[in-house]
Amino acid sequence: MRRRGSRPSTRLGSSSRPSASWTWGPEGQGAILLVNCDRDTPWLPQEDCSDEKVYSKEDLKDMSQMILRTKGPEHLPAGYEIVLYISMSDSDKVGVFCVETLQGIKKLLLELPRVLPPCVWQYPFFGQRYVHILGRRKLYHVVKYSGGSEELLFFVEGLRFPDEGFAGLVSIHVSLLEYMAETGVKSTLTRPPDLSHAQEIPLTPVFTDTVTFRIAPWIMTPNILPPVSVFVCCMKDNYLFLKEVKNLVEKTSCELKVCFQYMNRGDRWIQDEIEFGYIEAPHKGFPVVLDSPRDGNLKDFPVKQLLGPDFGYVTREPLFETVTSLDSFGNLEVSPPVTVDGKTYPLGRILIGSSFPLSGGRRMTRVVRDFLQAQQVQVPVELYSDWLTVGHVDEFVTFVPIPGTKKFRMLMASTSACYKLFREKQKEGHGEAIMFKGLGGMSSKRITINKILSNESLVQENQYFQRCLDWNRDILKKELGLTEQDIIDLPALFKMDKNHQARAFFPNMVNMIVLDKDLGIPKPFGPQVEEVCCLETHVRCLLEPLGLCCTFVDDISAYHKFLGEVHCGTNVRRKPFAFKWWHMEP
Repeated sequence: MRRRGSRPSTRLGSSSRPSASWTWGPEGQGAILLVNCDRDTPWLPQEDCSDEKVYSKEDLKDMSQMILRTKGPEHLPAGYEIVLYISMSDSDKVGVFCVETLQGIKKLLLELPRVLPPCVWQYPFFGQRYVHILGRRKLYHVVKYSGGSEELLFFVEGLRFPDEGFAGLVSIHVSLLEYMAETGVKSTLTRPPDLSHAQEIPLTPVFTDTVTFRIAPWIMTPNILPPVSVFVCCMKDNYLFLKEVKNLVEKTSCELKVCFQYMNRGDRWIQDEIEFGYIEAPHKGFPVVLDSPRDGNLKDFPVKQLLGPDFGYVTREPLFETVTSLDSFGNLEVSPPVTVDGKTYPLGRILIGSSFPLSGGRRMTRVVRDFLQAQQVQVPVELYSDWLTVGHVDEFVTFVPIPGTKKFRMLMASTSACYKLFREKQKEGHGEAIMFKGLGGMSSKRITINKILSNESLVQENQYFQRCLDWNRDILKKELGLTEQDIIDLPALFKMDKNHQARAFFPNMVNMIVLDKDLGIPKPFGPQVEEVCCLETHVRCLLEPLGLCCTFVDDISAYHKFLGEVHCGTNVRRKPFAFKWWHMEP
């Protein structure tokens, strides 16, 4: 038995036999399965892997092909049988279909080949049906032996992603079985190994072969990858924001997709509801959206608007844990590829926010953390984000590419950088420069650089917040193998709420959208120095020499006042990595 449509045959060496093991790396071997989590038939309510039927050829293309090659006499001797089987533990993780030619149609094909119109010959299922033979309650299948040399084609689909207690490996076995000697009668074993619930099965395996598949992991895409689509919600109060995002997207080669009010039902936080990723095998790949357990008013969006042909869906819902703000996917990011102490992470590392060790604070729910960890190819790093009111990692860190290179910079919010800039402007004689100019109620308070620097409680609060940021900075430098030269500090200020957690004092610029070299940065409405925002000028000086283009987007009324910014209100689907995940060595 051998597999096809998975890793290239050159990975199998000189033997055409399948491998009962699976190895990582460019010289590794083993077959690959995709979880059949898209929906190729629009009228079905769920993903294709949720049932035991094949409705189209498109569905088959999501599966890996497996060939059982036989060579023998015209008929098997009495007392012998070929059985294909899986273990009970794999029965909810893999499904197998075989193709059967209907006998009546087979006769018609032989006798009346010229009578049938061309459209019938082109119909993909004409004269055939695809029968579910393994998976779920079906643990074994007796193979029809036609004699001589032949190749029997099977289609194999994944049913579950790697997860806690499931490393992602499944095995399919084939055995030539012999009935009891002399009498040729069958022996009844009520619970034989790997063939639970079978009755009247042969006693002795004469020969067994095995192929092991690895189910393709769900992979996140970092900011350095090219954007494909930008998603944003249309709200009653965000027309100007929507217009600015549209203008930004038009500078790029990607498309804007608007989620209208009938679908978002007043929920503007599209970043928090979903995370885009993808799955890939050598024969094909497609995007897969991970649906967060937050289940706000956008909860129907991923299934109703995204799930479809070659667009998959997966979710993880906690049974007993309480869902908190940290379960929203503004708290789920991924770094670009990094090398740490000689260990390469060619697909980057996942970043999630959590509580301070031993503090007993909020933490991302375990089922989501376990799912992310089990994918193996983007080993998660846990950061400290519970010091923030909302508690998301995208409030203090992001990554930008350096155009024309494979390098990147990590951007971090920094209160010390903000105070340093404001003190410089104060020394230059701009202490009375006003923040939030032209914003009505906010500007009427006349917040100046001098007032901010003289507000002792605000200074002390931000010293504490900077210590929280420094804690994360040290973790990121260690876990991503970064140096200070790889990090750019963006000025930020926070204020403490009644629960002693931080919320942005002015629009938090690190919470930006990255579209290749074009950045959509929250407009900070900082102190006006010679009629120009000194925060914008400072950020341009930091980023534009790298070849980046800064566009400052006004989100203050539609997002900032609701404790979010540009990144929180948008989402980006990106192209997959060129690097093939099976070439890495976790």
